[in-house]
Parts: sequence; structure tokens; C-alpha cells
Amino acid sequence: MKITCGLGVVSVGNIQPNLELHLAEEGPSLQIPNSTAYAPLINSHDHLVGNWVPRAGDHRPYPNSHIWVEDMKESYSFQERNNFWLNDGSFDLLKGNALSVAKLGAYKNLFSGCGVVHDHAPLQKDRYYDSMPILVPKRFRQCHSLTLGNWWGGESAEEEMELSQNAMPYIIHLGEGTDDITKGEFAQLEKRNLLRPNTMMIHGIAFDPKQIKRITEVGATVCWCPGSNYYLIGQTFDIDAALAAGTNVVIGTDSTMSGEINLIAEFAIIREHFPHIELSMLYRMVTENAAKALYLDPAYARLDPDNTRNLLLLDQLEKDPFENLLAMEMPGIKLLIVDGIPRYGDSEYLDLLDTSDNTYTIFRTGNREKFVIGDPLEINDLIDEALGYHKDFPFLPF
Repeated sequence: MKITCGLGVVSVGNIQPNLELHLAEEGPSLQIPNSTAYAPLINSHDHLVGNWVPRAGDHRPYPNSHIWVEDMKESYSFQERNNFWLNDGSFDLLKGNALSVAKLGAYKNLFSGCGVVHDHAPLQKDRYYDSMPILVPKRFRQCHSLTLGNWWGGESAEEEMELSQNAMPYIIHLGEGTDDITKGEFAQLEKRNLLRPNTMMIHGIAFDPKQIKRITEVGATVCWCPGSNYYLIGQTFDIDAALAAGTNVVIGTDSTMSGEINLIAEFAIIREHFPHIELSMLYRMVTENAAKALYLDPAYARLDPDNTRNLLLLDQLEKDPFENLLAMEMPGIKLLIVDGIPRYGDSEYLDLLDTSDNTYTIFRTGNREKFVIGDPLEINDLIDEALGYHKDFPFLPF
């Protein structure tokens, strides 16, 4: 099948008008006017089971996030979520209704144009990752944080790093605060030989310019989550120092327990606080930089017109494709294709795409009829049935 659209971002800085995309060698040709094509976005940090609302935290700003973790456990949102999860205290996310909660978080990402989301949690069985509506990578090692250790499951920080064999991402919360505890975590990381090219540090609010330069020298990554940072701590990572140093920076949403409702809202926060950052750089952070940090095939971060297995096609609201990306709305996603499989889009295109091995749900949002892989409406219904009332999630378009 051949699709012709208005503008496509083939790679950062390489914009092609009237782009022809080839989804398969044979099939009908389709003109989709007033559209802009991108590589699907990559959310480098989320806690999929944490995507519940409202946000938690009654004692903000916190000097560090470790205090908030304990505060969160007393919140209405956390307890309501657990009433549905039927959490037995473990982080086996195939128990109870945990998988449904995690899928809800994956749909949050799907409906904001993400083809990939990294789930920061203890490693799960393959069935967990394989059941998600978009790609949730399963090759990684992790530690919650140096201060709290792997309280949620997994090996020690050092053992997890050795299990990574320096060949997959090693992901850890670090420097999420402004006090002496969080300011001392980076030195601990280096002392324990955990700062390596495969290290991805989440947040980094406490990092100073010298430490950021050191991260760049090593070739490690910082995942920037400004929405969560401003909400919990009142400050965020020194992004200007990182850009000046050439650090590999990626973007994450955290979960809606602390962060913005999705990656679209995260872009808006960045634009509000850092209007001087070039939008092409933000696009790089959620495509090429993220693929590098998560050890993904680079094909997930580039739009390949000749073999388009990964595609985000949006309404063209702005002529500049990067401005257009920031203007994205959930109903305005015309097509989202990941690994050659249609995941979400306008239902009028569904019959023209290869959907033979998958199940889809049809629903309306605004004045548009949409299709989505799987059935997020059923998850919402299960939650309502368990709670005894309707639960509205602002990251769902229905």
C-alpha cells in the first residue's frame, strides 16, 4: 500500500513535502491530505501501573521523591487504584488486575502518539510485555533508586548492572530532589561503578554542570521528566547545561500519579518553561536519542518512506512539522503503526490496512470514528464495575 501525505519528518532536519510512504509492496494507493508524518514517539520513562488519577502528594514541594513515595501510599488515588489492582504486595504484574492497570498506562501512551514506552518496574514474564498494545521493551535491567534500593523487586543495584552485561539499558531513579541525600547520589553511583554507557538516570534534578559533563563523557543518558519534577520538587533537571554539554537527553512522563497526563502535555510544559529549546531537538529526544538510550533498533526512531513499518500520521494543523507535533491532540492521530501493525487511527482506513491477525475496537471521539487495537473500553468498564462508579481518565479519548 502506498500513502501520500503532505509533510514527513524523515529525520531531524530532513523534511520532505508530499511524502510517499510504502507500507507494503502491493496494495491500493491512498491520498491522505492535510497530514504530517513522523516516526512514532518513544516515552523513555513511565510506570505503567501508576497511571491513575488524581495526582498524589499533599506536602509539596518535597525535598526528595523518596519522602513522596511514602506519602503517595497514603493517598486516595493510590488506595483507589489498589482496590482495583487487588495488590497482594508483590510486583508480579500478572497477578490480580495489575495487567489491566498496566495496559491502561500503555493506552495512555498509544493515544499520545507513542509507539514505544519503557516501563520502569521489576522485570516481568514475557506474557506481560507481549500483551501490550504498543511496544514495551523487555530487555533491560533496573534499580528503583540507590537510596531506597529495589524495594519493589529485583536484585541489588550492582547485581542488576552485571546482569545487563553492558548490552542493554540499566535504568535507575537518581538525583530526584534538592536535599543532601539526592545531591550525594551521583557520587555514590560513580563509586559503585554504576555510571556506564548503558546507564539511564531518571530525573537528575540534583545534578550540577560538572556531573552533567561527566555523564556526557561516559556516554550515559539522562531521562528528563519536567512535569513530574515541577509538581513534586518545584525544580527540574538543568537541561540547558545538558544541551551545552551534548548529553544524550530523553523525555519521560513518569506516571500520572505525579506527572502530566501524557507526552503531549509534557511537551506543553517544556514549551512553557523552556521556549528557547529548538523543537527539532525535542523531537530528537523522543526518537533518535531514546532509541539509543533504550538499545532499540534505530528503525523505531526514523521514518523510512520505502519500508514504513513505524508511522505516526497527524492532522496538519501547523505548516512547521515540529510546531505541528506540539499541537497534537488525541483525536488528531490519523494513523499509528508500530512494527507494521496498525494500532490506532481513523476507522475509514482500517479496511485498507492489514489487520487480519488482530482484534480492534471502534469508538467515537468528537466527530470522528476511530479504531484501536485491543479493547481499552473494556478495561474502563472493568474498573467501573470493581469500584462501583464511573472512573474518568483524562488520557483516554472516550
